[in-house]
Amino acid sequence: MKAQEALQYIEKQHLKKEIPSFQVGDQVKVYQKVIEGKKTRTQIFEGVVIRRRGNGTRETFSVLRQVRADMVEKNFHLHSQTVEKVTVSKPAKKVRQSRLYHLWKRKEVV
Repeated sequence: MKAQEALQYIEKQHLKKEIPSFQVGDQVKVYQKVIEGKKTRTQIFEGVVIRRRGNGTRETFSVLRQVRADMVEKNFHLHSQTVEKVTVSKPAKKVRQSRLYHLWKRKEVV
């Protein structure tokens, strides 16, 4: 058990302090830091959260977005240094499922 406690201690140091409360079904904007050569810029990815899983530093979430006629899904690590912030554009009304994979087949995302 000492190895597990040591791992939790190390993970606790790398957790972000401010995490917005969002859930599956919310429309979110993810601000991601992109490094191109010597310059850095912020890229915004906006879409619907279709999955959230894991805990601690391994927590991830997936965002689905419609680009022209295609659906684009992108996975993000919540506590990654490249994810600057996550803001909720439109909260979900009521979601009965924890995974919204059926949105892949729709013509338009919410």
